[in-house]
Amino acid sequence: MTTRRMPAEWEPHERTWMAFPPANITFGADGGQALHRARLAWAAVANAIVKYEPVTLLVGPGQSEAARSYVSAAVSLVERPLDDSWARDIGPTFTIEADGSLGAVDWIFNGWGTQDWALWGLDREIASDICAQSGLTPRHSTLTNEGGGIHVDGQGTVLLTETVQLDPGRNPGWTRARVEAEIHAQLGTSRAIWLPRGLTRDYERYGTRGHVDIVACFTAPGVLAVHEQRNPAHPDFEVTRAIIDQLSRETDVHGNPLRLVAIPAPDVAVHDGLPTDFSYINHYVGNGFVVVPVFDDPADAEALDLLASLYPGRAIEAVDGVAIFENGGGVHCITQQQPTARERTQPVEP
Repeated sequence: MTTRRMPAEWEPHERTWMAFPPANITFGADGGQALHRARLAWAAVANAIVKYEPVTLLVGPGQSEAARSYVSAAVSLVERPLDDSWARDIGPTFTIEADGSLGAVDWIFNGWGTQDWALWGLDREIASDICAQSGLTPRHSTLTNEGGGIHVDGQGTVLLTETVQLDPGRNPGWTRARVEAEIHAQLGTSRAIWLPRGLTRDYERYGTRGHVDIVACFTAPGVLAVHEQRNPAHPDFEVTRAIIDQLSRETDVHGNPLRLVAIPAPDVAVHDGLPTDFSYINHYVGNGFVVVPVFDDPADAEALDLLASLYPGRAIEAVDGVAIFENGGGVHCITQQQPTARERTQPVEP
């Protein structure tokens, strides 16, 4: 029986959704150089993507002129109230329904587990708003979850993290079985692979408590790119060794062992006085391209070569990753793909 399905990220897109950084506690409430640096970094990603597929950028009320000074005229701007700009987490997760039409799930969003610094009164409305702009009525899930907390192969396998979906700040009292039942119902998956945790820095202030999208991602059916920290002095050395060991023993929805490709962490071990979580895994794949964060680091070249081999035929677009990661995430975190549905004759223009 054909059911709904969350397509893999490398499948065709109708567009990419992003959000323009507002002045806030993480980017700087004063609208100074920190906010400018973040906006330059977000704009670099939008300008890279729009060369290949449509991009819609949500901007705060009255911020269109400011946003346009950063992004290409090809990027569509839509004004909406925003708390933050992590489109992967505040946007909907799109699916293809059994009849080939586009669908979407609106997870509950509560500021990454009601963290004391987070505001989400505006952002929790963004998923439904994006759906409305796309001509969709979302499915409202009972699970508190974010797009950065899942990764799929498009064939029925999903990656999850115990410290995200089972976080008491997100889903108190939920069991693995209950989480899996809801995830599978919403995404059309049937095989969940649970990682025990994420990278060390992700548990510091402004972290997500273990999002999978800086740790591991499918690059093709049965192929998994995995973050590898090679510095024995870095706390993620043991973390990533354990994760790689676990994943080497996992199977996909078809019962086949996964082929792992280790992507090295950047050499830099400390940033802003804390262990780095800089990760090339947190890249974004679209229509003929891959946007990859780079860190002016000796490991950049090896990582870019490995990713180019994993995505043959796609252009590799390198962007400054430091300016994004120092605010709490990466390229994947600030983008959300809207897949192409079979029955849509033309894109909906916001």
